[in-house]
Amino acid sequence: MEKILVAFFSASGVTKKVAEKLANIAKTDIYEIKPAVPYTKDDLNWMDKKSRSSVEMNDKAFRPEIVKEDLDISSYDTILLGFPIWWYVAPTIINTFLENNDFTGKKIVLFATSGGSGFGNTLRELQPSAAGAIITEGKLLNKATDKEIQAFVKSI
Repeated sequence: MEKILVAFFSASGVTKKVAEKLANIAKTDIYEIKPAVPYTKDDLNWMDKKSRSSVEMNDKAFRPEIVKEDLDISSYDTILLGFPIWWYVAPTIINTFLENNDFTGKKIVLFATSGGSGFGNTLRELQPSAAGAIITEGKLLNKATDKEIQAFVKSI
């Protein structure tokens, strides 16, 4: 039987709620990608070009440090990887997570929350960080109902 992990990053709690609901419905393990320095409300102010999130997203090579916890990716076949959409892509902390683990031979299915934009160039920008993995664009699950999440899980 396929073993699935829901891994997610959530700056404001919105993606965390979706990830918890997804893991509960899919009956999977769950793992939170935590920044070494948590984001504040001011850090997330996308209208401020000097805010932390703006600075990070303007430098595609930037890799925010993450809290390193014991995570054995080798025991999973599929990773449902969730995050908020920032500037039409995944936050660069997702690249940090991918580059700090070996996803060779793994299937990674993306899910996201967004205030209005879609996945944009997310797939193209994440693929180099997980060489050897198959990454597929999943679904925006902003206000997904249990029924919609169940359909998403069945589609994987």
